[in-house]
Amino acid sequence: MKKLLTLAVAGALVASVTACGNKSETTPSTSPAASAGAAATTAPAAGGKKPTIGVAIYKFDDTFMSGVRAAIADAAKDKATVDIVDSQNSQPTQNDKVDLFITKKVNALAINAVDRTAAGVIIDKAKTANIPVVFLNREPLADDMKKWDKVYYVGAKAEQSGTMEGQLLVDYFKAHPEADKNKDGKIQYVMLKGEPGHQDAELRTKFSIQAITDAGLGVEKVAEDTAMWDRVKGQEKMAAFLASSESKIEAVLANNDDMALGAIEALKAKGYFKDNKFMPVVGVDATAPALQALSDGTLLGTVLNDAKNQGAATTAVATALANGQVPSKETTGYDVTDGKYVWISYKKITKANMNEAK
Repeated sequence: MKKLLTLAVAGALVASVTACGNKSETTPSTSPAASAGAAATTAPAAGGKKPTIGVAIYKFDDTFMSGVRAAIADAAKDKATVDIVDSQNSQPTQNDKVDLFITKKVNALAINAVDRTAAGVIIDKAKTANIPVVFLNREPLADDMKKWDKVYYVGAKAEQSGTMEGQLLVDYFKAHPEADKNKDGKIQYVMLKGEPGHQDAELRTKFSIQAITDAGLGVEKVAEDTAMWDRVKGQEKMAAFLASSESKIEAVLANNDDMALGAIEALKAKGYFKDNKFMPVVGVDATAPALQALSDGTLLGTVLNDAKNQGAATTAVATALANGQVPSKETTGYDVTDGKYVWISYKKITKANMNEAK
């Protein structure tokens, strides 16, 4: 049964990554990190043996995280054996996966938390077992990061992505004054948010609007709702916005590309993106489907959330820890800030420079 589960996980990874338009990668075979006679706490991998890293993703069908886990698998090929599992968007399920990794005596953990506020529980489990842990993409609370010196975080600063989203709209409205349909000098917008309380959702929302006002343009919120990072929910919410306030809406801001693409589908149903009927829509992640929408002219812009480097940095930091090293520029190839954080920069992407995201 264990072998069947491993094959199922690997098959799900290949299918998910292929569906996202990324280059297919296969998760390396999984194997226990230590023999039955190992000590109760996990020691660094020794004797030239590749360490084993237990990786828990918050859910496999998230488009961006599919790219990250493919990058983890690719980066680990010559460095480590990675056992990548789906937490199914359930924190209790993820906690159980962590318990199983600890039982297997993996050499390090890489955790994309379902709930960032639950990171402390995972850290306590890891510390008790003396297994270093790297969190990725969802930043734990600062107090939790201070719990242990073998806790690290790899991700990007959400405020930067929000700022760049806002700047994409500023650039468009300055170049296209006709986009201000009611000529009131303000951008009337709708906002599609990720899950409530998620730092990326809150900061992208706040800083996208702040970037617009910092540029000297007025803004007015027509509507805002959460679509939980999901394309279908984004389409449903946008359809509701259009049904109630279509004549007022001049732009769409979405906390990620999946929701932006959902909004575009709702707009298409209303006749947009043909016969000179256009609505500027911006998102975040620069996923393969989003780049296709840029090429098609339906998505105005996105912000590159660098899945490849997030995955590669996560693997590098976890591997260094698994081998008993202190993560640094020398041991990982990435700058480590405040002894805890590896920050991967965002980049504005439009149709003009989309090849940089590819």
